[in-house]
Amino acid sequence: MRKRRKILTVSTAVVAAATLPLLISPVVSAAAREDDDDSSRTARLYAPPPDRDSYRQVARLAWRGDFRDSAGLLAMVRTPQAVWYGDESPERVEALVRRTTRSADMQGRLPVLALYNIPGRDCGSYSSGGADGLAAYEAWIDAVAEGIGDRKVLIVLEPDSLSLLPSDCADESNADQTAAEEQPTAEQPAVEQPPTDLPPLPDPGASTSPPAASAAQDAAQDAAQDAAQSPDAQSPDAQAADPRLPASEDPAPKPAEAQEPSGLEPSASQTPAPEPSAEQPGTLPELPPLPTPDPVTPDPVTPDAEDVGDLDTPVVEDPETAARYSEINYAVDALTALGNTSVYLDAGHAGWHSVSSIVPRLIKAGIDRATGFALNVSHYQTDPDSAWYGRLISSCLAYADEGGDPEDCADQSWSRRHARRWLHAHVPDDPGRMKHFVTDTSRNGQGPWAPRAGAHLDAQSWCNPPARGLGRRPTTRTGDALLDAALWVKTPGESDGRCLRGTDGPLDPVRGTVNPDAGEWFPEQALELVRYAEPSVEVFRRTHGR
Repeated sequence: MRKRRKILTVSTAVVAAATLPLLISPVVSAAAREDDDDSSRTARLYAPPPDRDSYRQVARLAWRGDFRDSAGLLAMVRTPQAVWYGDESPERVEALVRRTTRSADMQGRLPVLALYNIPGRDCGSYSSGGADGLAAYEAWIDAVAEGIGDRKVLIVLEPDSLSLLPSDCADESNADQTAAEEQPTAEQPAVEQPPTDLPPLPDPGASTSPPAASAAQDAAQDAAQDAAQSPDAQSPDAQAADPRLPASEDPAPKPAEAQEPSGLEPSASQTPAPEPSAEQPGTLPELPPLPTPDPVTPDPVTPDAEDVGDLDTPVVEDPETAARYSEINYAVDALTALGNTSVYLDAGHAGWHSVSSIVPRLIKAGIDRATGFALNVSHYQTDPDSAWYGRLISSCLAYADEGGDPEDCADQSWSRRHARRWLHAHVPDDPGRMKHFVTDTSRNGQGPWAPRAGAHLDAQSWCNPPARGLGRRPTTRTGDALLDAALWVKTPGESDGRCLRGTDGPLDPVRGTVNPDAGEWFPEQALELVRYAEPSVEVFRRTHGR
């Protein structure tokens, strides 16, 4: 048995050694094309060493003669993406961060670090863990700062730390329990089988349109609807001349409550039910009056003597949530003090919180001292939805900075026409006064997933959904003044967790398999991401001039 295993190991190594050099040259040039730009305004992003399990899968595919899938997978794992740190000791994380940042600096590239060690992480679900309290977290952040030094780094700080506060955990647990009590007992959870045969990699010369209706068609419908509702709508020329308006005319995302089902979900892979917000108009024949930009402040009331000490006390849900804000604020100050770091705070995604819900959280967490915020980390929202949501958040932050109430801000559930009128009235003329953002495009090529109708299960649509694809390749040249970078933050090919979807397991009822633990390599999903990629993964070099 030992001799047989040794022969197999040696054979695999030989195949890998023989195959990888043949594939790397054409693949890497295709995978990193967007990132390799000589413009001084475009940073070249760092590609960390791939997971060993990913190379084993590449070698197995090549051994079977499946060179196209092997090359596509190799292109994916060698594309620039974030390096995640969490749960290491301060001494260990300092050494690891120093090694990564030094390697990137020697290559003249910008590393992206995802810091994921917040206490109380994940509400005890698939990715639970984190530092043991505020003091331990501060020591860990100090160690990360020591490892970075004066080198240039982009940091995505604690994904899901603000969109899933400790005060949200109890609410989601109650929602889980209520949903379980309301489920019919006579029916077993419906099992949705994944596709048995994955499509082949698309021809590089063929069309790469996704199977769903195109964004352009939706945008045309939205424009027609706007025109019917507003005879006095602005002309395209007038809108293009206004820098406060988004360049894209893509349709508004679905209302938050229609995007994600309720249920407890893990950090960096979660989507709890959206928080209730004031009803906003959808399609209206007549728009209501816009809120007053500078509301009149009533005369202050002189408090009683015993109430004076409570005036400056912040209103928080619980001590754990107060500690969460303290932890994020400490990290912002410690990391931005380095001088060459860009720090982006968690802001969830377009199908989660309303604008008026997430903006106060960002303000409490120190967004005024951070570079900006990060969207769609480990999620699947489309690029147009993320760009629109990011613009609304950035506009609301600027409005609140001038004394406005976030409750009055335009929301992603509003009609585009109504939201644009709000932006015209309240967004600063200078984009430099607005916070910027980054988005995660690592797995959003096919957009968000929804279970088939009638499936009696907790969808957990963030957790290893089937038939998703790689999205836009990482780049800092976005064409959007507020979007600093499209990044691969979540490592494509790594599992989100077991994904029991409200069942007792151990199988994922959607895939019919036992998924790897969170953070482990998931070969089936990795191959899906390559095959369903949009834009498609080009694995063969084309001759210039053709």
